Amino acid sequence: MTAGHPHETARDVMHPGAMCLPEHETLDRAAQMMRDHGVGALPVCGQDDRIMGIITDRDIVIKCVAQGHDPTSTRAADLVTGLVSVTPDTPIQEALDQMERHQIKRLPVVESDHVVGMISEADLARHLPDDQLADFVHRVYAKS
Repeated sequence: MTAGHPHETARDVMHPGAMCLPEHETLDRAAQMMRDHGVGALPVCGQDDRIMGIITDRDIVIKCVAQGHDPTSTRAADLVTGLVSVTPDTPIQEALDQMERHQIKRLPVVESDHVVGMISEADLARHLPDDQLADFVHRVYAKS
């Protein structure tokens, strides 16, 4: 991948203030929250407000609905697996590398186990030079 702006960090690119979905919420409620906030992913947090993982609109469709599960009774915690995140001070190139390595299109920015923002493709499109953005898109979607 081409070198980015070395002074840019996740904080410079992220959309601040991501809303956390409580682990006990059902997937139909998660979908409603995504619709209401115009997002395709929500961080999932435990009772202590610490991030457990992330859930996407695609997760709801593929891992719940398409498998015949009921989104009104399936909880967010049932779908969360692993967590890939960065801190606000992570260099943007390192954040891009994480997204490419794990083939993810949204990346939580976490400080002290609490979500402080999210990096999405739209955020990258606003902040990266065209050639770096094109390279990122090619690397993430080529393996999808």
